[in-house]
Amino acid sequence: MKPAILAAALLAAAFIVPAGAQAPPEAEQCATCHGAEGRSETPNVPSLAGMPAEFITLQMILFREGLRDAPPMPQFAQGLSDAQIEQIAAFYASLPPGPAPDRGPRDAALAERGAALSARMHCGVCHLPDFRGRAQMPRLAGQREDFLAQTLKEYRDNRRVGTDTQMNAVMYGVSDADIAALAHFLAQRD
Repeated sequence: MKPAILAAALLAAAFIVPAGAQAPPEAEQCATCHGAEGRSETPNVPSLAGMPAEFITLQMILFREGLRDAPPMPQFAQGLSDAQIEQIAAFYASLPPGPAPDRGPRDAALAERGAALSARMHCGVCHLPDFRGRAQMPRLAGQREDFLAQTLKEYRDNRRVGTDTQMNAVMYGVSDADIAALAHFLAQRD
């Protein structure tokens, strides 16, 4: 990643529109996949409601600049100004988080295993103990389980990188079964 672009993205993320903003016109197309209330009903597509605005801003800038590829997001981000991206981010950050409308039932044993793994892997250090996320760390609580599992596998397999490689290191060598337990535990958190 080019240091100048990363620095610009982080700087833009620091100037977020206040929470409670109205949905900007650019956010209309976001609802198709991410849900009208920011809670995705689309498999493997993240919910954005309650996500830290700085995280959304950074990801959108990475999409726009071609530094992150997750079709169709780079195409949607093309041509958006920093101000438009910040408005979209503030809008989704202002929405109340909640589980995906199609979240499955809680499996107590799987959730307990995921909780133990999360504690051992120190997930609550960066994402906070209640997993609400902060700054450039995404909200994990109540996220789509399928999206979490997919993303964690991508980090483990070095198919996804963030602004640093910390998640790749954390996920190195984690089994599919452990990823499933972590994803279930986090998705079942409110």
